Amino acid sequence: MAPNTVVVTLERPENISLIEVNDSKSSGSMFQEKEKSASPKQFTWLLLLKAQRILAFLPWVAMSLWTVFGSIKKRVASSDPNEEDPRYRGRLYRFIKGFLAVSLIALVIEIFAYLNKWDLSVSMDRLVQCLGCFWIKYKRLKPVIEGEPYDIEDGSSFPMVLVQIPMCNEKEVYEQSIAAVCQLDWPKDRFLVQILDDSDDELSQHLIRDEVMSWKEKGVNIIYRHRFIRTGYKAGNLKSAMACDYVKDYEFVAIFDADFQPNPDFLKLTVPHFKGKPDLGLVQARWSFVNKDENLLARLQNINLCFHFEVEQQVNGMFLNFFGFNGTAGVWRIKALEDSGGWLERTTVEDMDIAVRAHLNGWKFIFLNDVRVLCELPESYEAYKKQQHRWHSGPMQLFRLCLPSILKSKISAWKKANLIFLFFLLRKLILPFYSFTLFCIILPLTMFIPEAELPAWVICYVPITMSILNILPAPKAFPFLMPYLLFENTMSVTKFNAMISGLFQLGSAYEWVVTKKTGRASESDLLSLAERETKTQNEDKIQRRLSESGLEMLGKLNEINEQKAPIAKKKKNKIYRKELVLAFLLLTAAARSLLSAHGIHFYFLLFQGLSFLIVGLDLIGEQLSADSSSVAVQASILNWISSQMLNRSQELRVER
Repeated sequence: MAPNTVVVTLERPENISLIEVNDSKSSGSMFQEKEKSASPKQFTWLLLLKAQRILAFLPWVAMSLWTVFGSIKKRVASSDPNEEDPRYRGRLYRFIKGFLAVSLIALVIEIFAYLNKWDLSVSMDRLVQCLGCFWIKYKRLKPVIEGEPYDIEDGSSFPMVLVQIPMCNEKEVYEQSIAAVCQLDWPKDRFLVQILDDSDDELSQHLIRDEVMSWKEKGVNIIYRHRFIRTGYKAGNLKSAMACDYVKDYEFVAIFDADFQPNPDFLKLTVPHFKGKPDLGLVQARWSFVNKDENLLARLQNINLCFHFEVEQQVNGMFLNFFGFNGTAGVWRIKALEDSGGWLERTTVEDMDIAVRAHLNGWKFIFLNDVRVLCELPESYEAYKKQQHRWHSGPMQLFRLCLPSILKSKISAWKKANLIFLFFLLRKLILPFYSFTLFCIILPLTMFIPEAELPAWVICYVPITMSILNILPAPKAFPFLMPYLLFENTMSVTKFNAMISGLFQLGSAYEWVVTKKTGRASESDLLSLAERETKTQNEDKIQRRLSESGLEMLGKLNEINEQKAPIAKKKKNKIYRKELVLAFLLLTAAARSLLSAHGIHFYFLLFQGLSFLIVGLDLIGEQLSADSSSVAVQASILNWISSQMLNRSQELRVER
């Protein structure tokens, strides 16, 4: 064997290559260095040395922390409790504890969401609001009236209140609202009722004017106002009414829509909250619905509005002293309206517009969750869709107009951030965009793209959790949890379309359609009217004379309706093409999901597609018959004739 040759023999010769190294110093040193660096024994010692250093460092850190905490504990124990004002120490301590508790809860939720790869940026807002609602319930927080109540015996101690009812072609509900406000428990000489009629139907004008005159004869301070040019819609109507000279004599104004029926004690429960609070601009009451169980559509609306009032309005009113004015069932300080620029006709959400401007001027709001005003929900999908379009396009119009004013205002940075990011962007822009794009576009498209897949929590857990949070204020509606979730996703098409039209000032953004009323809330009034009719039937001659005149009047009105009948179109349920197209898209994606065995994706797409199909065919809500509108008109005419008969009988009594 050559002296300059090295032979390496291994026990396992598989996949072995022999290395022959020539006798050179450089080659030998290189081999030795490689052999030294690859030594497993030295590598093991290196790991043990690093582990020993780490283990030696941990006790040192633990002892240091223990020493620091011990020093802090001794310092706190030996401190003088009287060295700081207890009031400020208590406030700071409570603030730090509350902040720490909220931070820990948020940290736990975020860690849980991070481990499960959840995105809670959208639902966190509702979660915080629900926690605020629970806190209000737990602590039993509610606005308190300051000072002594008004002296019942001294009517001059009551402030002057203006009551306004704007209406437009409200034949079905005008009578109930006028009767309700005329019976408010308030000194008759201390409040004035304004009936602001924008009706372009002559029959409606006559009915409303006669109703006003009948209450005026009973001693109620009431005025009928009619505009021939209906500019600005509701905002223009209210602006015109506030321009009257006698308005300067009044301190507060209460506003009710035509289908609202306040209880007689409404003013006594709301107006006293202004006492001792010169910076209070608005007191808002909650809505209560007479037809919430009429059909499935009304039940689903009730869930949404219960969350809006119970959680959103109450929490924002309690902790921020700001929320969006609901346009009705509220009392404004007239000075707050004037300081904020009054009613403007620039958007279709004049109520939100005046609320934002008043907030920017420093006025505070109060929401009374226990004061409820009876009203009516839209029972047909057509009416509900038009209402939602106006409610979601208007805020985007307002955001474009108000953003410079918000940035230039003198309110705090926190209030500016709340207005811009939470009040407008998150609740009015991001949520509709998120629901529409995720559930109506992205999810069905992923069924045709094998590389794309949405996790189950995106389409199942987070939406169900948010729906549960929404349904908590209406516990009786829990059986409608899944229909509510599916219907909200279906309505995201309308909301998204309205949001885009309002944001980019498209033609439909300025569309204003009066929400159709059915007069459900007036059934009790009809019963009382029938009782009054029975009491007035004392003399047969008078009754025969009145019935003959009533029949003649009814015949004339029927002739007028018959002349207009060929021109008028019969109202029927509509077909909504956007919803139908999305229904077929989702059902096609559901079939593709079934073939791919996606599981939960299939069930969601199937039921969501069926939900779009039901809405597209207008099978939800009121089913319109060919003569339903004529029946409602006939009922209003009969009510008018009955009132005329009653008035005539009273006149004959006085003459006799």
